[in-house]
Amino acid sequence: MSGKAMQDHGRKLGWMVSLACGLMGMAEAQQGPLPPTSSGTSPGLAVGAEAVPTLDTVVVSSTRMDTSVLETPASVSVVEGFDMRSARMGVNLSESLGGVPGLQIQNRENYAQDLQVSIRGFGARSTFGVRGVRLYVDGIPGTMPDGQGQTSNIDIASIDRIEVLRGPFSALYGNSSGGVIQVFTEEGSLPPTLTGSVAVGSYDSWRYGAKASGLAGVGGSDLDYVVSLNRYTTDGYRDHSAARKNLGNAKLGLQIDDDTRLTLVANSVSVKADDPLGLGREQFENDPRSVVENAERFNTRKSVDQTQGGLIFEKRLNDANELRAMVYYGERDMVQYLAIPQFPQSRPQHSGGVIDLSRRYAGADVRWTSRHQLAGRPLTVVAGLAYDELREDRRGYENFVGSQLGVKGALRRDETNKVWNIDPYLQASWEFTPQWTVDAGVRHSRVRFDSDDDYITPGNPDDSGDARYEEWLPVGSLRYSPSDRLSFYVSAGRGFETPTFNEISYRPDDLPGLNFDLAPAVNTNVEVGAKALVAGGVLTAAVYQSRTEDEIVAANAQFGRTTYQNAGSTRRTGFELAWAGRHAENWRTQLAYGFVDARYRDDCTTVNCLEGSPEQRLRSGNRIPGIARHALYASLDWMPEEGFRAGVEGRYLSSIQVNDGNTEAAASYFVAGAHVGYVWRNGPLRVGSYARVDNLFDRHYAGSVIVNEGNQRYYEPAPGRNWSAGIDVSFSF
Repeated sequence: MSGKAMQDHGRKLGWMVSLACGLMGMAEAQQGPLPPTSSGTSPGLAVGAEAVPTLDTVVVSSTRMDTSVLETPASVSVVEGFDMRSARMGVNLSESLGGVPGLQIQNRENYAQDLQVSIRGFGARSTFGVRGVRLYVDGIPGTMPDGQGQTSNIDIASIDRIEVLRGPFSALYGNSSGGVIQVFTEEGSLPPTLTGSVAVGSYDSWRYGAKASGLAGVGGSDLDYVVSLNRYTTDGYRDHSAARKNLGNAKLGLQIDDDTRLTLVANSVSVKADDPLGLGREQFENDPRSVVENAERFNTRKSVDQTQGGLIFEKRLNDANELRAMVYYGERDMVQYLAIPQFPQSRPQHSGGVIDLSRRYAGADVRWTSRHQLAGRPLTVVAGLAYDELREDRRGYENFVGSQLGVKGALRRDETNKVWNIDPYLQASWEFTPQWTVDAGVRHSRVRFDSDDDYITPGNPDDSGDARYEEWLPVGSLRYSPSDRLSFYVSAGRGFETPTFNEISYRPDDLPGLNFDLAPAVNTNVEVGAKALVAGGVLTAAVYQSRTEDEIVAANAQFGRTTYQNAGSTRRTGFELAWAGRHAENWRTQLAYGFVDARYRDDCTTVNCLEGSPEQRLRSGNRIPGIARHALYASLDWMPEEGFRAGVEGRYLSSIQVNDGNTEAAASYFVAGAHVGYVWRNGPLRVGSYARVDNLFDRHYAGSVIVNEGNQRYYEPAPGRNWSAGIDVSFSF
């Protein structure tokens, strides 16, 4: 390591130590009643302690009925935060969610474009960000009312658990809910604990973190707190892929009395990342770490600054009724430089090669839960109203000034976009016999888009417009439990997905204006499943089918700009099988398999499909691109509370079509990883360490693909054999 590099790392370590010292002042060893927990963990354990609840005691909140995994009539997986941080760098969700069946989460190795996330094939079309899947952090939407979401503000260091909901019940979350990922932050508890961590990895990757948690008395009430700060820097696996990310997350809970709780959650993230773009087949195979020339000529990059906060009020009115109200507000500013050559921008209607977005968003969700008896049997009813709104100031600029490229030039687009939704919903669950339970719900989702064009010039007319979408979203299920260790269910529902503002921002015919002709996709889902407590874990199996009308697909992705179209009907048929458990005291095993056959059922008749090149010719029977038919995950870990630890894991993913014409595919692959570590305790002090190697056999494969990329640069290479190591120190006061 050079002297300059050692100085840089010394400054970084000094920053982390200073931060840890500042947070230490927040930890107060106050005594008082412990706050309730929803995941079954003992609230008296220190942060970072190894005791993790068994799966059958975890309460699932995703269906709003607060049932155990076994009793939930839907496919839902719970991943504990402790497991997500164990022997991992703790930067990306893709590190730890590979064992969730039906969830395909890929690291693009490109922090300018976020992770690629799809559930049962929904969301696979996204060339950046997350679409088709709803994201929530402590009840606050990470998905905007138009359906666009991102994972960059999720702090793995302070996660208590993640719930991944799949299938028909997802529709109860409204627009763009092909699946739901809910993140829950830890709650502070006694004793107060301070944690500091450092991790280092291949490609000069560094993560520094500090976290404080605890419980204090405030004016006769109990205040629990968790405050977490993290910084990540990397040079990136590929050329022109360096990134820097600062992230802070805080959760404060005030237990006013036994029946009343107020929770404040807030987080802020700042990301600056170079964008290496995709590679064509030849370049991907021969030089996977390279970039295309235009990426460096135009210095393609992205910067994001986002801050949001929310307030949650929970009140138990009596033994039968509870009230929950949530409000939130956030701001997100983003600037992205694309690799669009100068010549296309000479047309009057072109919007330029720099995207400048300023977003302000807010919303509320009020929910009433009532528990009664019907015919002498338990009945739970949930009624609520959700409102979300987004205001977006979108500007476009040329990405050159004279002969200088990759700089903000003349204004080419200026518009104000607004979208809002208002969704009343009603759910009920009735256990009409000791073995049989029926669940039903409905949500009416109404979404409105408005756009005011402020950039009007000769050759570029007024492109203002509006669009409205609404849909009734019913869901129903029937569950049969012959014993307290076995459960069967069948469920059905209907969901819908509007286009996002990014998807209507450009028209496939290259004419000016927004693409308000893009219709929402409507899907009908059916699922049959079984769950059983087996060998210390929950065994789950599900068979499902989803039929979608007016599927939204990428029409063309070129120069960093993607257009979309409707492509008729599609069908996804699949099967999922998973088991996670513990045996022989300290052994943990996880197995998951997912199969999905996702195909188009109609020939596409748009101009792009009929007159385009072979890779654009979407035909009935073609596979939907971006979706692997087979996914298999397995892991085996030795995880005692103290001493030596070790584990191995493997993941197989079958081939993935990269375009609608099915002319090319990313090859299937199998990758393996291994880790070792050691935990040492001495009274209130805990020191943990790990070292791991990923892609043990140095496989060359595409970690993700850019669906329908217009220049046929579909492939985003994954790293070869790579390593990471880290240490964390916790002290309980």
